[in-house]
Amino acid sequence: MQIADSSVYDLKKKPGTIIEQDPAANDKVKKGRTIYISVTRSSAPIIKMPDLQDVSLRQAEAILSSYGLTLGQQIYRPDLAKNAVLSYSNNGDELHAGDEIAKGSVIDLVIGDGIGNTTIKIPMLVDLPLEEALFVLKASSLNVGSIVYDGDIKDSLSARVFRQVPEPSDSATINQGEAIDLYVRD
Repeated sequence: MQIADSSVYDLKKKPGTIIEQDPAANDKVKKGRTIYISVTRSSAPIIKMPDLQDVSLRQAEAILSSYGLTLGQQIYRPDLAKNAVLSYSNNGDELHAGDEIAKGSVIDLVIGDGIGNTTIKIPMLVDLPLEEALFVLKASSLNVGSIVYDGDIKDSLSARVFRQVPEPSDSATINQGEAIDLYVRD
């Protein structure tokens, strides 16, 4: 018997496991013929860490899988980029694109929660035309929640905000990325 190949690494098999032989089992061969076998590697090959910075969680999962790496913990942190990879690590050590790592390693991801941790004062939108209120929300990095129309609106350009939730006050704040509901009428 002679080992023909030992370059295959398979996480699911023990090192040194025979994965292929030539000639195949139960084949008839001449006496003294050499049997060639392929066995799994005893150690994981070293690969270069792919760049996961700012990619989506879904894309990061696909990239990790294609490199033979395993997705570990997913830790969410305040950030406006929802489900975007902010950083990644292995056994608590932060990694960067191009770092050498063993194939099969578990990679933990820090992911943006889409809300952020910046709080701002709730803007006063009451008495503003709807179009202007929407502009103020966008400029403040806030989202529009529900727009509730009171009665028939004949001209949406003339519609004005008469109520908002949450309501503004001197001490009221909101996280960037959160929504404000608007109530409008002619």
